[in-house]
Amino acid sequence: MLFIERMAQIIDENSENHTEETSAPSDSTAHSGDVSALPVSADISPRLPAHLQDLTDRARVYVEAASSTNTRRAYAADWKHFAAWCRRQNVPPLPPDPQVVGLYITALASGTAERGMKANTVSTIERRLSAISWNCAQRGGQKLDRKDRAIATVMAGIRNTHASPPRQKEAILPEDLIAMLETLDRGTLRGMRDRAMLLIGFAGGLRRSEIVGLDLGRDQTEDASGWIEILDKGLLVTLRGKTGWREVEIGRGSADTTCPIVAIETWIKFARLAKGPLFRRVRGKGKDVGPDRLNDREVARLVKKAALAAGVRGDLGEGGRAAKFSGHSLRAGLASSAEVDERYVQKQLGHASAEMTRKYQRRRDRFRVNLTKASGL
Repeated sequence: MLFIERMAQIIDENSENHTEETSAPSDSTAHSGDVSALPVSADISPRLPAHLQDLTDRARVYVEAASSTNTRRAYAADWKHFAAWCRRQNVPPLPPDPQVVGLYITALASGTAERGMKANTVSTIERRLSAISWNCAQRGGQKLDRKDRAIATVMAGIRNTHASPPRQKEAILPEDLIAMLETLDRGTLRGMRDRAMLLIGFAGGLRRSEIVGLDLGRDQTEDASGWIEILDKGLLVTLRGKTGWREVEIGRGSADTTCPIVAIETWIKFARLAKGPLFRRVRGKGKDVGPDRLNDREVARLVKKAALAAGVRGDLGEGGRAAKFSGHSLRAGLASSAEVDERYVQKQLGHASAEMTRKYQRRRDRFRVNLTKASGL
């Protein structure tokens, strides 16, 4: 059974005010190979005392909040893929068997997990492995021993055989961003919105989900990841991330044409926004703004489209250029171009470690020091 159901059962077993007991699902049902028999809906246990049902509901909300929506969605899809593979091989997915999991990741790496499927990358296999481990823990607290040699040795071999250097997205530098802004129509609502998204994404070093997750104020929508406050000296962005809340300070620019605060104020004014999501869909042939929040994929599409229109990295073919840019290019651009102490960059981007920030700094500082000439050659 799921983690929250087990919590409810433990509470019930230790309570002095038991209600009439009913039979719980048998271990043989919960651990069978039939995934549909697993209690994936996290229904309240019928044995739970009535006065604790509200607490169970609240606990379920907290359990869900422990991981992001995207993570839960990815883990659910990965578990479904693993369970389907197990059914085809006539082996049960539960209880977790390291040998079965080892064969599964072998199939992923070799491209034989299902018909017409390409070999998975190392990062995808590692994510699927994490998803299996997480789902096993949720289904009755059964732990998958990832250090078992049936898994660990196979995974080490997969890394050695198939691992490739990381493919980093191209950083949008200030001169690139200015050229991209010039491709947008300042006289349209869509152009105003896109300018504001590009500028706040760059100046704040924000992730694409953080950009579209912003509200105009605090506690305005349930799906928001933060909100903005426009102050005299700039914009204060409050964000909820994986490690908790953080504040991002975005100062005013040196010119109105490149100032993120001016762009935000212009968008809010002409879109007539008062409450709710900051960035929304423009509809009615560009003359009306809807109530719905933009999907974060729109940020990636915007960056690609504007970069191509501005001729950024014109030395590459169009297909190669499109693959180089994404929503992350804005975040990488700030980190790569800001000539300040790395502590400020780390704080702005919300990096948990300085090492992650230094990766961007090293990209920025390539060939700045020429040891070949310094050695006398």
